Amino acid sequence: MRAVATVCINTWDGVLTGLQLQNIALIDRLELEFGSGFTVLTGETGAGKSILLDALDAVLGGAQGVAGQRLLRDGSERARIEASFQLTSQLRHWLSQTDFEPEDELLISREWKYQDGDRWSSRSRLNGTLVNRQQLLSLRPLLIDLTVQGQTQLLAKPGQQRQWLDRLGGSSLAALKFDVAAAWQGWCESTAALQAVEREQQRCEEERAEQEALLEQLEAAGLEDPREHERLEQEQDRLVHGVRLQEGLAQLFRRLRDGADQAPSLQDHLAASIQELQSMAQLDCSLVELKDQSLDLEANVELLLRSLDHYGQALDSDPEHLDRIQERLAELKRLKRRHGLDLAGLIERRDGLRQRLGEGWGEAELQQLRLSEREQRQQRDQANTALRHARSQAAKALQASLLKQLPPMGLANVRFEVNLRAADPADHGADAVCFLFSANPGQPLAPLTEVASGGEMSRFLLALKTTLAAVDGSSTLLFDEIDAGVSGRVGGAMADLLRSLGQHRQVFCVTHQPLIAAVADHHFRVSKHVEDDVTYSRVSHLRDTEARRHELAELAGGEQAEAYAASLLEQRST
Repeated sequence: MRAVATVCINTWDGVLTGLQLQNIALIDRLELEFGSGFTVLTGETGAGKSILLDALDAVLGGAQGVAGQRLLRDGSERARIEASFQLTSQLRHWLSQTDFEPEDELLISREWKYQDGDRWSSRSRLNGTLVNRQQLLSLRPLLIDLTVQGQTQLLAKPGQQRQWLDRLGGSSLAALKFDVAAAWQGWCESTAALQAVEREQQRCEEERAEQEALLEQLEAAGLEDPREHERLEQEQDRLVHGVRLQEGLAQLFRRLRDGADQAPSLQDHLAASIQELQSMAQLDCSLVELKDQSLDLEANVELLLRSLDHYGQALDSDPEHLDRIQERLAELKRLKRRHGLDLAGLIERRDGLRQRLGEGWGEAELQQLRLSEREQRQQRDQANTALRHARSQAAKALQASLLKQLPPMGLANVRFEVNLRAADPADHGADAVCFLFSANPGQPLAPLTEVASGGEMSRFLLALKTTLAAVDGSSTLLFDEIDAGVSGRVGGAMADLLRSLGQHRQVFCVTHQPLIAAVADHHFRVSKHVEDDVTYSRVSHLRDTEARRHELAELAGGEQAEAYAASLLEQRST
């Protein structure tokens, strides 16, 4: 047999409208619909009241890994949670920014499936589309705010108290935080650029003497032509083979111009050939073109001979000149081998050293980066100062609100202060926020997490969340046994606060206090029953006065408390 409950209630825009569970803890199958106002969940210990809140936490990105598997019903191979919300303008904006198509409602589900190998896997969907945990966690603050009794760990979480204070500052403070984050990013980038150049300068300063010696060496080498080595090698070859080249040149002149062994030279043969072609061209005009080609050939031979004359004049067999060339080649080879660069690279290295050493080793660039860093730091500090002023105003508002709400809840002598002190700048500003608390006369103010008892912490969290509800983006507030450890009179004050809060927000509260349950707009009872040796949780909506009176009597102590329960309901209706 499956436990199923369906409750249809008119809803406000943005509230939690429905919750479906399948194979979660003691729940086989459960379907609930919710509405606006203040809703309580009561029932015996272990019946599963907190499971409903745990399920909402899980479907919105909580309960990962083993913690999620502990929610699943024993023996099941599949489990599912589905929550539906009506849309607000903030939710529509979030959907637009994250490329989800807005629909009439927001439907979020998470399904677990048992895999081979004793392993569970889970997937989350938003309106049927797969969604990752990071997206759910960014969406979650717009949907619910879950508070459990004794949240000391959350209060002690670094930055949590600052985040609560910032929420109270509203959209104007949020805009200042955006400016702070942008200024911080700009300063970080300018600082990184400056530090990189400073490190390079320090490295270069350490190597300055070596670099100056290198520049002196390269300057002394007189490097100008990147092809000097090739040119010198050619000249060296010409000098080394000067005799052979002279002999070859003389032989060329004999064959081309002077003639050898009483034989005509090439010029003689060419002149005779041209004369014959001229005579033939007078007889056959078609030979004129060939005669012109022969004349061009004669001119080219003349040009060749003049070039050979010029080459011959340049031949030098001076041994001292050859020595100078070979010494220069040896010097260039040493430089290239030592620095692993060719001549072009050596010249480029020398020119770079000239510029860097001549301009103060990058001093101009360094000064510009220092100026930029100083300007970015000023912008960062100005943004932090504006944010600190806004936080101071929010701190005053928070102090005034809590000191008004806490005394009626049995803390007549409470003192509370938001300590705002300077801290190292970061992307969230330059403030450290600490809540200071004192519940008794003569007790000095001290960090809340160190001195507040469990009951005091519960009351503080309720007052804090009530204050934040005025500006917070969440539509639904969830309190899990926030009233634990408090007396009846204090419970009554907490009931008034929750009822007042429910007039503006959708509020859920798991409670054992009849004073709180009596003022709720909607009352659900969670119970256990056993069928065929299987335990189930059942959720009942207590619609009529009789059912509620009986449940309140159970909370107050049994049948003898019926009259007390009836009086509570009468007080609620007045």
